[in-house]
Amino acid sequence: MQNKGLIKLFAFLFGLVSIYQLSYTFITNKVENEAEVFAANKISESEEDYIAKREAVEARYLDSIGKDPIFGYTNYNEAKTKELNKGLDLKGGINVTLQISVKDILKGLANNTKNPIFNKALADADEASKNSDDRYLDLFFEAFDNIKGDTRLASPDIFFTKSLSEEIGSMDADDAAVKKIISEKVDESIISAFEVLRERIDGFGVTQPNIQREGNSGRILVELPGARDIARAQELLSSTAQLEFWETFAPSNQSIGNFLVAANEELKSLVEVDSTRQELQKPESEIDSLLSDVTQDSLDLNTQVNPLFDLIQGAGSGYAIAKVAIKDTAKVGEYLRMKSIRRLIPNDLQFIKFLWERPAKDSEVVDLYALKSNRENEPRISGDVVTDAQDTFDQYNKAAVSMSMNTRGAKEWEELTGDAFNNQTGIAIVLDNKVYTAPGVSTGPISGGRSEITGTFTVNETKDIANVLRAGKLPASAEIIDSFVVGPSLGQEAIDSGFMSFLIAMAFVLLWMIFYYGKAGIFADIALILNIILIFGVLSSLSAVLTLPGIAGIVLTIGMSVDANVLIFERIKEELGKGKGKSQAIADGFGNALSSILDANITTGLTALILFVFGSGPIKGFATTLLIGILTSLFTAIFITRLLVDWYISAKDRRLDFSTSITKNLFKNMNINFLSKRKIAYILSFILVGIGLFSLITQGLQQGVDFVGGRNYQIRFENAVSASEITNELTEALGSANAKTFGEANQIMVTTNYKVDVQGTEVDDEILDILFKSLQKYLPDGTSYEEFVPGGGNGEVGVLKYRKVGPTIADDIKKNALWAIIGSLAVVFLYILLRFRKWQFSLGAVVAVFHDVLIVLGVFSLVGKIMPFNMEIDQAFIAAILTVIGYSLNDTVVVFDRIREIIAERGWKGGENINSAVNSTLGRTLNTSLTTLVVLLAIFIFGGESLRGFMFAMIIGVVVGTYSSVFIATPVMYDSLKKKISSGAVTE
Repeated sequence: MQNKGLIKLFAFLFGLVSIYQLSYTFITNKVENEAEVFAANKISESEEDYIAKREAVEARYLDSIGKDPIFGYTNYNEAKTKELNKGLDLKGGINVTLQISVKDILKGLANNTKNPIFNKALADADEASKNSDDRYLDLFFEAFDNIKGDTRLASPDIFFTKSLSEEIGSMDADDAAVKKIISEKVDESIISAFEVLRERIDGFGVTQPNIQREGNSGRILVELPGARDIARAQELLSSTAQLEFWETFAPSNQSIGNFLVAANEELKSLVEVDSTRQELQKPESEIDSLLSDVTQDSLDLNTQVNPLFDLIQGAGSGYAIAKVAIKDTAKVGEYLRMKSIRRLIPNDLQFIKFLWERPAKDSEVVDLYALKSNRENEPRISGDVVTDAQDTFDQYNKAAVSMSMNTRGAKEWEELTGDAFNNQTGIAIVLDNKVYTAPGVSTGPISGGRSEITGTFTVNETKDIANVLRAGKLPASAEIIDSFVVGPSLGQEAIDSGFMSFLIAMAFVLLWMIFYYGKAGIFADIALILNIILIFGVLSSLSAVLTLPGIAGIVLTIGMSVDANVLIFERIKEELGKGKGKSQAIADGFGNALSSILDANITTGLTALILFVFGSGPIKGFATTLLIGILTSLFTAIFITRLLVDWYISAKDRRLDFSTSITKNLFKNMNINFLSKRKIAYILSFILVGIGLFSLITQGLQQGVDFVGGRNYQIRFENAVSASEITNELTEALGSANAKTFGEANQIMVTTNYKVDVQGTEVDDEILDILFKSLQKYLPDGTSYEEFVPGGGNGEVGVLKYRKVGPTIADDIKKNALWAIIGSLAVVFLYILLRFRKWQFSLGAVVAVFHDVLIVLGVFSLVGKIMPFNMEIDQAFIAAILTVIGYSLNDTVVVFDRIREIIAERGWKGGENINSAVNSTLGRTLNTSLTTLVVLLAIFIFGGESLRGFMFAMIIGVVVGTYSSVFIATPVMYDSLKKKISSGAVTE
C-alpha cells in the first residue's frame, strides 16, 4: 500500500479530532451529573413541587460554575454548545411544524379587501392546495389569472394600498411586476416570523434548539429538546405575533363604573332568581378574548355576596380599570361575556373591549383594561405600520423599546396620541391579545412616527418585544400542523435501551470476528472500534442530532461495517488457496475486494441519501448516521485494517491465517448448482408474493397518523389494563379512538382523529383533559392532571409522548414516502446499468428489490394485527423499506461483481461460471447476513418499544434480501441473457 505514512498521520489526526469533539460531551455529562447530585442533596423528594424546585437548583448550580475552566481548554458553557446533540426521543421535549398562513398575509397586504375576484381566487387556491404540492402563493396567482378578466392585481381595492402604492408605483402596473413584489413581501413576512420564533426560542431556556425553514413552503420546523414545560412551549410557538394599538377608556370614566356596578347587581340577581337555571352564553363573536371558558358550576354564584366585586382586588395600575388575581381571570372574563351582562353596557361604551395585561413574572395579580373598539372590532393602528424597532434604554436608564413607523403609521400615530392627550386616556400596546403596556400622552400629539415603549421590562424582554414588533408588519397566523411531544423520562428510557442494544450488538460482532477470523478478526475489531469513535466524532463536529433511530443506524453500521472486512478476508483466503505468498495474497485480496466494497456501499449510500432528502426528524437522523457510518467504515476497513495486517506480517516469524481451526474449511470448495433450482425459487417466491398481495388487497395495511392524520398518545399505567375496554370508553368520549397494548401490558397507544382538522393548542388541551378524565380510574389515587401530561410527573404513569399530524402534512409525508421509494429504485437501476453495462443486471436487481419489498409489506399486512408490538405504516417503516432496498442491493451487487469478474476471466460456459461465482461469495453472504441479523435482533429485543416495528421490517428484509440476491436477482439476470449466452452474442 502506497503512502502508509500519510494514511497513518491522517488516521491519527482524524481519531484525535473525534476524541476532542467527544470530550465536550463527556464534560457536560460529568458536570450535569454533579448538578443533579447537588440538587438532590438540597431538595427533599417530600417537598411540594419537588421536580420544579430541583430543576431550579440545578439551573442555578450550572449558572454559577458555567465559566469555570475545565481541563484548561474549555468551560461548561462552551462545552454545552459543542456537545453531541441529543434528539427529542432521547432527551424529551417538543417538535412542531408551523404553517405560516400565506392566505392571511395576502389578505393583510390587500387590507382585507372585499373584492370578489380576489376572494374567489383565495377560495380556489384553498381548494387547489388540497391536492397540490405547489406553493399557496403560486396557486393563488394561477387562480387569479383564470378569473381576473380585466381586473389587475394593482387595482386600488386589491394590492394598490397605502402601504404598497409606493413600491407598485401605478395602478396600471403589470401583473408580473406586482407578483414579484407580492412574492417578496410574503417571503419577507415568513422570514420575519422565523426570526421572531427564533428569538422567542432563544429566550425559552432550552439548550441546542433547532429551528429551520422547510424550503419556500411557509413551513417552519422547531425542535426544543429538553423542554419540560410543554404547555408554555406550545403557547410560545403558536401565538400569532399580532401587534395592535388601541386607545383605552379612562379608569375614571363614569359609565364604566356604572356598568361594573350594574353587572355586579345583575349577577347577584341571578342568585336570587335561581342561578342553576341561568345559562352562561358563549362569548359573542366581537368579544375577542383569550380568557378560558368555564362551566356554570365553576362560577359558584351562591357562595358570593358580590360575585364580581369580590374578585376585584382594587384599582388597576395606570390606565387599567381593575386588578384581579390571575386565578380569577377566567371567572371574571366569563362574567363580562355573559349576554345578560353585555346588555347592560351603556351606549357610550357600545364597542368596549376588555383585555388582560401580560402578567409580570412571579406576579399573582393582573390588570384589566377597557379598550375603545368599533363595529369591525379593529384596532386604531395595526403592526404593519412599524418599520423598525430596537431595544434601548429610556431617560431613567430602564429597558425600553423604541420604534419607528412608515408615513401612514406616523400620521395615524399622531392622530391616536392626539386623541389620547385630549381625552386623558392611554394607548394600549397589545401583542397577541395581551396588553404589554398602556402609556399615557403628556406632551400632546406625537409626530414623526417615532415612539418608545416603557414598562417593567428586563433587557431580554425588550429584545423579544423589538423582534416581535419588527415581525408584526403583516398579519400572519402560525398554525401547528404537526407536533411530537416526548416526556423526559421516556427519553432517558430510550437512551438506556439504545445503549443496551449498542453494547450487545458490539460485543457479538467483536467476538464473532475473532471466532471466525482469529488474529485477523482482532485487527477488524480495532478498525471497528475506531469506526465507532469516528462516527460519534463526526456527528458531534457537524452539530448533527443523535436520535433513537440514529442509534439504530449506528448499530446497523456495526453489523454492516464488518461486510468490507469479510469481503477482504475472504478474498485473501482465496488468494492464499491459490498458493500465493502472504504479502502478495494480502495485496491482491485487498485489491480484488475493493470493487465489490465500493459498489455495495455506493448502492446502500444512494438509498440512505434519498432517505436523508425525503425524510424528516428522527428518520433524517437515521439516514445521517448511516451515511457517516458508510464513509467511516470504508476508511477503517480499507486503510486501517490494511495497516494493521501489514504491520503484523512485517515480522517474518508471525503467521496470519485469516481463519481458525473451526472455520478454516467452512464454505470451502462449495459447488451448489443454484441456477438449476431457480424454478423452485420462482414458484416459492410467486406463492409468497401472491399471499402477500392477496392480504394487501383484502386487509390492507395499518396506516399510522403520519399518513392519515390524527393524534396518538403513548400512556403508561401502574397496573396492566385492557386495551379493548379503554377503546370502548374513549370511543364514547371522543367519537373515534383506538387503544392498543404498546409493549408491556400496562402501556397503551391511543389513536384518534377527533377534531383532526381543527388547529390550535386548545384542541390538544381538550383531548388531554378528556383522556385524563376517562382514564383517571386506572391511575393511582391522587394523580393530578399536571402529573398526567408529558413532563408533569415522574414518568411512571401518564402520557409519555404524543404525536399530532394534520391532514395536509400527512398527505405530504405520504407523497414524499412514495417518491423516496421510486427515486431509490430509479437511482439504483441507473447505477447498476452504468456499472455493469447491461440492463439485464439492473433488471435482476430491481426485480429482487420489488420481491423483497412486496414480501415485507405482505408480512406486515398478514400479521400486523396480531403481533404484540406496533406495526403501523409510518415514516419509520418507510425508512426500514429503503434500508431493506439498500441491503438487498448490497448483497446483489457483491454477487454480480463476482459474476462479472469470473466471466471476464473464464467466459460464460452456460451457467457454470455463474454458479461458481455465487458459490465463491456464499461465505461472505451468510457471514455478513448473520452478523447483521444478530445486530438487528439485539435492537429488536433491547432497543425499546418504538423501534420494534421498524426493526421487525428490517429483520424480514435482511432474511429475504439474502435469499433474493442468490435465488431471484441472479436467475432473472441469467434468464434475460440466456439466449444471447447460448448464441455467443454476449461474451462478458
